Amino acid sequence: MISYKPFYRTLLARNKTEYELIFKEGISANTLYRMKKGRPITTKTLDVLCFVLDCEVQDILEHDKETDTAK
Repeated sequence: MISYKPFYRTLLARNKTEYELIFKEGISANTLYRMKKGRPITTKTLDVLCFVLDCEVQDILEHDKETDTAK
């Protein structure tokens, strides 16, 4: 399962808030909601987040091998 835990650590490290991402950077509130719920996002959105936060993909998501979504 894909986890967005690194995203929240990166937000904190960059001293950014979800409010800033939505209202200053134009990130959709729905995108942040989807991430909170562990739902998929597009690679385009991932690219934008990496650009806005000046980070790498692994700073946004990680693969959690312990959680099996196939069941």
